[in-house]
Amino acid sequence: MLILNVPKEELKKILSIFNREIGRFVFFVFVLFFDSLFFVENIVDTQIVINILMLAGFFKMYFRSTPRVKELMIYAVILGVGGEYLFSRGLNMYTYRLENVPLYVPIGHAALYGRIFMFSKNSTVRKHHKAVEQLFAITIAIFSTIYLMFFADIFGFVMTICVFLLLWKRPKDRLFFYSMYILVAILEIGGTAFGCWKWPNIAFGVFEFLPSNNPPSGISLFYFLLDVSCFFIYTQRHKLSWNRLKNQKRIANL
Repeated sequence: MLILNVPKEELKKILSIFNREIGRFVFFVFVLFFDSLFFVENIVDTQIVINILMLAGFFKMYFRSTPRVKELMIYAVILGVGGEYLFSRGLNMYTYRLENVPLYVPIGHAALYGRIFMFSKNSTVRKHHKAVEQLFAITIAIFSTIYLMFFADIFGFVMTICVFLLLWKRPKDRLFFYSMYILVAILEIGGTAFGCWKWPNIAFGVFEFLPSNNPPSGISLFYFLLDVSCFFIYTQRHKLSWNRLKNQKRIANL
């Protein structure tokens, strides 16, 4: 594996960056416990409190981010709200505990997007991106195969294959989306285990030929829509600077 060839000090630095930019976000999985069925049924409904905490965390991250990340985070919130209502309330792809769309969810999408963006753009991570990508790809393949074999998660496995196919000829996007796949999988496992939301046992509750686990493994596929949409809006708002950057890259490759 390529990751074994990364110098020890730089490997430690990559792990430190991962912990700073992504690992801390995993803490939110434990916060989801306070929106769990167990906590609500035995203590009190605290979804409003979680919304406030997530909003506070979002603004803390927002004000510490670069102008580009700030702008992308705003787009991610707006698109996240629309996407949640489309997929959850409109298409019944999954259902939240109160059959609503909690405020912390679209805000969480934006925070997740920003964290992964900063991790994938870090200079040390970029230097060894092929090694990190290979490690993440192997992890994803093992994870989705286990879900397929032990949970009959055909829907998740098909989505995972689509992730690999979409990234086959997009090497510059692999680090970002492999990182997103792993973090989304962790959040989904925690959220469904606590009963904050649930997935039907077949895709969209409609397609019987696509049995699904709760959650399916490859749900990060739908985050492509969020990323592509955010990126498209950003490039349209900054056409001059974006065209200048593309010209610079074109000249550099001559």
